[in-house]
Amino acid sequence: MPAVTLRRMKATGTFSVVSFVPTEVVPDPPIETALPVGIAQIEKKFDGEITGRSATLFTAAFDQASGVGTYVAMESFEGALNGVAGTFNFTHSATTSGSDRTAESFVIVPASGTGDLAGIAGTGGLSVDEAGGHHIWFDYELG
Repeated sequence: MPAVTLRRMKATGTFSVVSFVPTEVVPDPPIETALPVGIAQIEKKFDGEITGRSATLFTAAFDQASGVGTYVAMESFEGALNGVAGTFNFTHSATTSGSDRTAESFVIVPASGTGDLAGIAGTGGLSVDEAGGHHIWFDYELG
């Protein structure tokens, strides 16, 4: 059987937050820490080489006043990367001390792709520019 050659691809885009809805769910049993834990549901819209939308479950331990904290997000994406359509899940997290992003993680969930994105695997990243614009990229392969 011939070896399958996977081609590494990259798609970049921007996104806007359509809605950010904090939930009433809190950790149970409640445990008091120096940073409160909150959960929200987010909907995003993507443009560029990445087109479509996502639904996100967002959890954070964060202090609004100082901008210090960490978040973990699980997103379900529906749309296209470089014109290839389907759905998949990805997860990302980061820590901030107020003006930076450290300890970043960004992974496409294995075996989560559908449609022409079935078999997608890879990583990516997020950034916010000085004007507040949100940027995203995926480094991926289709198998």
